Amino acid sequence: MTTTLSVNLNAVAMLRNRRDLPWPSVEALGRIALQAGASGLTVHPRPDQRHIRFSDLPVLRALIDDEFPDAEFNIEGYPSEDFLALCERIQPEQVTLVPDDPAQATSDHGFDFRATGEMLKPIVARLKKGGMRVSLFADGDGDVEAVALAKATGADRIELYTGPYGGCFDNPERGIEFLELLGRTADAALAHGLGVNAGHDLTVDNLPALVKRIPALAEVSIGHGLTADALEYGMAETVRRFCRACGQTI
Repeated sequence: MTTTLSVNLNAVAMLRNRRDLPWPSVEALGRIALQAGASGLTVHPRPDQRHIRFSDLPVLRALIDDEFPDAEFNIEGYPSEDFLALCERIQPEQVTLVPDDPAQATSDHGFDFRATGEMLKPIVARLKKGGMRVSLFADGDGDVEAVALAKATGADRIELYTGPYGGCFDNPERGIEFLELLGRTADAALAHGLGVNAGHDLTVDNLPALVKRIPALAEVSIGHGLTADALEYGMAETVRRFCRACGQTI
């Protein structure tokens, strides 16, 4: 199984929003990413629209539908009624639900499935009825019972929160410990029939070890590190570098 890359465009949108100008273009850079080999685009529209704006969503939906029909659109967000209605209107191939408070700077933890499992069940069912794959943000801490509870919600996949692993860029020994916890979580998810995605602070340096430990890893969603590299290498070459780090021949 080859791990696919979904390019998160939030950081591009945040840079654009520093000025009341149409550049950098989220659509144009999304197009370059898909042309270079990305398998999809990810956005996380927050209520304050501090990066991705609601007006970006139909533009990106049309980009994929019209020019890259084999690509996927992944929309992340907290499952408020407004967010669910937004997903039903835009119809992404995948919805990734996260437990974020709207004021959070970024996603920094997975769901507590013991506390939220029953709440998530009807939400997952609603999205799946609309034809969308559902992934739930999960801590990669090796908690096998939590993975079973995630499965019980009816979700299709979990997305492993890899922030602690990515934060070990200057402590490789600690990184190995976090990698094994991620691997145990993925092993349990796969045993329960859940697909496994991953995202947060992933780079071309730490991706190969993650893919080696979790060879059935379906997708990684990467924004900050990829956008940072794009400033140095350009978007197209950066996407190719990340695809190669995922084990793709490109």
